[in-house]
Amino acid sequence: MKAFLNWSGGKDSAWCLYRAAEAGLMPSALVTSVNGEQGRIAMHGVRREVLERQAEAIGLPLYTVELPAEPSMEAYEQEISRSNQLLKEQGFTHALFGDLFLQDLKEYRQRLYEKDGIECLFPLWKMDTTELLHQFIGSGFRAIIVCVNSALLDQSFCGRIIDHQFLQDLPASVDPCGENGEYHSFVFDGPLFRFPVFFQKGDVVSRRYMGSGFHFCDLLP
Repeated sequence: MKAFLNWSGGKDSAWCLYRAAEAGLMPSALVTSVNGEQGRIAMHGVRREVLERQAEAIGLPLYTVELPAEPSMEAYEQEISRSNQLLKEQGFTHALFGDLFLQDLKEYRQRLYEKDGIECLFPLWKMDTTELLHQFIGSGFRAIIVCVNSALLDQSFCGRIIDHQFLQDLPASVDPCGENGEYHSFVFDGPLFRFPVFFQKGDVVSRRYMGSGFHFCDLLP
């Protein structure tokens, strides 16, 4: 089996990588969807240069799926398929995902990737999200909040480090891992990292994306 990890740069991806490695399923590559026009991780808003530095710190090759600024579902699926075909040519047979409990998303991924003959694996599926975050922090991973959905979480959380105080401060209505899209993160150090990813915290800016409002904390390389 040769697998790649669907990599967002955030905590769920990092914990998925960690758990997969423990289970003997260490992926051979990271694959990240990038806004090709802006050069940033799709939805998370992290600069390509910072993403590349992160992959270097982990020591795995990075492949990117280049998307338009606000892709239609058709455009998204075409680019995913193009990426899958290139990876299959290099012997990849499986894709790992850090999804936790969104059944419709899991089934969508399975249908999408199976079209290209790629089998999907979900090492974190149905894991308790509070327990996951405690384990993530306790294992020594370090992550910063880079995006929050303005309708679900206050702007003040944008740019915060994920720690036990962060978990205590989250409103009860927010999933601890942000699995409903409440927030997104960027992991900059941890047990799988050969060295920390250094960056400077830039401005927090507000943008509308795909019809919703978000606050983004820029990470400067």
